[in-house]
Amino acid sequence: SRIESLKDRLAALDEKGGEGVLSEDEVLELHGVTSDIHSLSGLNDSISWQQSRSHWLKEGDANTKYFHTVLVSRRRGNVISSLQVGDSTVEGVTPIQYAVVSHFAAHFKNANVDRPAVDNLMF
Repeated sequence: SRIESLKDRLAALDEKGGEGVLSEDEVLELHGVTSDIHSLSGLNDSISWQQSRSHWLKEGDANTKYFHTVLVSRRRGNVISSLQVGDSTVEGVTPIQYAVVSHFAAHFKNANVDRPAVDNLMF
């Protein structure tokens, strides 16, 4: 393949560079070969990913049913059906939403706190 021939040329240039100094043309060729290898490798990866994605879209995945089952069970497990607020139990979507919002609104409301000012401090 083209990448293999470029890798062979790169190895030859590296070996030659290890034995002595490369000429300007050889250094330019070395940079060009390296650049070509990187771009072709990226292109190869992109093509492989696209083929894999296409195959998955056409034929599906053997684990798809399993993952959907796990997802549905997690979704069921994450449902809040009731909430204990003080001494009472709150049930239903709207009452639970109201209880949660009011809890955090009360918890994070602005408190009027007298903070010392820097006006009367002596250093």
